[in-house]
Amino acid sequence: MAKKPLLSIILLLTGLLTYAQQPDAAGLKQLKRDQDTLQALSQEIFSGKGDDGRARATDEFIPLLVRTLKTKYSFRFRFDSLKTVSIQYPQDSTFRVFTWALEHENGFYRHFGAIQMNTPDGTLKLFPLFDASDFMTNTDTITNNKSWYGCLYYNIIHRHYFNQEFYTLFGWDANNPRSQKKIIEILTFKNGVPVFGGPYFSFAEDSVPKPVRNRFIIEYKKESTATLNYNKELDMIVFDHLISETNEPGKKYTYVSDMDYEGFKWAAGKWMHVDKIFHDAIPLGKGAPTPLPLDQKKKSMTQPKSAEDYLEQPTPKKPAPKKKQ
Repeated sequence: MAKKPLLSIILLLTGLLTYAQQPDAAGLKQLKRDQDTLQALSQEIFSGKGDDGRARATDEFIPLLVRTLKTKYSFRFRFDSLKTVSIQYPQDSTFRVFTWALEHENGFYRHFGAIQMNTPDGTLKLFPLFDASDFMTNTDTITNNKSWYGCLYYNIIHRHYFNQEFYTLFGWDANNPRSQKKIIEILTFKNGVPVFGGPYFSFAEDSVPKPVRNRFIIEYKKESTATLNYNKELDMIVFDHLISETNEPGKKYTYVSDMDYEGFKWAAGKWMHVDKIFHDAIPLGKGAPTPLPLDQKKKSMTQPKSAEDYLEQPTPKKPAPKKKQ
């Protein structure tokens, strides 16, 4: 009976060693050379002149990225110089996601991306992501990589439940001249193929229950800032409660934070909505994180994990109560 655990350990160590393989000297040299070209093209996509110039850079960037990733064990190369491309890994490093955005002169955005799987033999297994968000009449749907809700991913949270892996993706969409969006959805793999979305965002515990959602999106004023991220200390997703500053709830571009917070807690394979973080989640003596005002001049797509996310900000200290005279 003792042989089985030992065999399992040997197989596990063998798998870890295989996954830890690095590109050989020639491969590493080629990766570095290609990275320099990709970096220049990515800067052109971000800040090139005119729609045509940025589109041409995109058309050159995509095939070069694919060709570069075909280098054996390229998964181990981090592409750190690609500052305008978000590269996110889950905790188990079974894959990574590349995402980037193309801004049009009219202020609208199109997103591009790809999922690279971490293969044991170092060969390339890649799923290109095709942005279909502009054509989705129903955003609360389950999609695949060929009909992807385009955005820049800035975080991934991994959960395991009943022999299945769940990867919660956090994304930012600069959207249009009047509003921006943040998105959370769960990525799963069915028969090795990515599936985006699913009935994993539940409102069953609300005082007035609402239907389960396949994808959760907040949309708010372009010049405003809103939190939507995972809080490790609370073990919850936390986001700003939004209201229309002009009392026009039908116009999402008027939405701003009212400094209250909602969230989701993981339970039985779903994210369960928590209506008020103040009452239900924050431990005694701990204050709620307060987002700092966002300086639009400093806002940059070179930082997909955007500055307004409160996890990147210090929590302002509450002023001491004034003493009575």
